[in-house]
Amino acid sequence: MSETIETDTGTARITWHEADGARLVLALSHGAGGGVEARDLQALARVLPERGVSVALVEQPWRVAGRKVAPAPGTLDTGWRGIWPALARPGLPVVSGGRSAGARVACRTAAELGAHAVLALSFPLHPPGRPERTRAAELLGTGVPTLVVQGGNDPFGRPEEFPEGAYDLVEVACGDHGFAVPKRAPTTQEQALETLTDGVAKWVASLG
Repeated sequence: MSETIETDTGTARITWHEADGARLVLALSHGAGGGVEARDLQALARVLPERGVSVALVEQPWRVAGRKVAPAPGTLDTGWRGIWPALARPGLPVVSGGRSAGARVACRTAAELGAHAVLALSFPLHPPGRPERTRAAELLGTGVPTLVVQGGNDPFGRPEEFPEGAYDLVEVACGDHGFAVPKRAPTTQEQALETLTDGVAKWVASLG
């Protein structure tokens, strides 16, 4: 089921993948260079409803409008705030999440919006080749339980680059920023996505 939501930055879209007897809503937004068709978002939308978690795939207004370049972080945050009431409407705890730029939005707004937890997929710890431009403060400042799922070969931050902090981290071996794995890798693409979905499912089940 899809619905459109009017926000201060334009029209957003939510596609619901609902679970029978859901106990949580996992809201997931896309990154700056793609949409909700991303392999990790689709895998979670396919698997988690079977485990009691409704998944809401959120398309930010800039993407719905057909623009190819994401706006400034503040504009992304404003859009997410406008979408939040629809995500909370079922009356269930909402885990705020996303991939890449969407993960940053979830981290920055979690405490303000009352998110139950944060799921950060492919968190862009720094621009490729620029580790000095760290965004660790966003990740460390969520104020709620947080899970990072990171590809082992992500140029925006490999798992070993992440600082110590009050969050959990699942590594997808050999995965890049989109969790794609090379054909020569010792793990298959299917196994990589299973690592991701199993890790998220176990973490979500552990949330109070």
